[in-house]
Amino acid sequence: MKRIFDIAVSLIALVLLSPVIAITAFLIKVKIGTPVIFTQVRPGLNGKPFKVYKFRSMTDEKDSNGELLPDDVRLTSFGKIIRKLSLDELPQLWNVLKGDMSFVGPRPLLMEYMNLYNQTQLKRHDVRPGITGWAQVNGRNTIKWEKKFEFDVWYVENRTFWLDMKILILTVMKVFKSEGISQDGQATMTKFQGNSKSRRP
Repeated sequence: MKRIFDIAVSLIALVLLSPVIAITAFLIKVKIGTPVIFTQVRPGLNGKPFKVYKFRSMTDEKDSNGELLPDDVRLTSFGKIIRKLSLDELPQLWNVLKGDMSFVGPRPLLMEYMNLYNQTQLKRHDVRPGITGWAQVNGRNTIKWEKKFEFDVWYVENRTFWLDMKILILTVMKVFKSEGISQDGQATMTKFQGNSKSRRP
């Protein structure tokens, strides 16, 4: 039922939201530049890598050594609006349609985090990653990493179709309230550095 729901709703959403997607892409091209789509390899179901798609919200500004400037410096004012309205997530509808992602599940994080998880935290990869999830409606980027992973694992162990519906409704409410978008002083939140109990050989 979950996969059928994902396919049907993502297809309908792509059609209905195509004007919004087109306008957002045009404005990004004008205000930030090209490419308008940001792609990055992330771990999916069972840790299998896939390319996640997001609308670009940052510039490519670099320092004198050719290194990208910090995220909070490169995040433009227009990019902040895109993130506030969660418009940057719209291209992930294509990830859902393809089967890389689901509407609800643990958010796909960076590949470099895989070796920092403990065995319990790795359970977050027992399901497809989601556009939104239990951690996103319980603090999103304002909670600590360990707590976020607790929420992710709880979802994996307790997931039902009706829990997904509840999370989707709560997500819409969070978007309208613009809650949990970022930690103080960060474009999103600090990188996960692991801890003494989560490092694996």
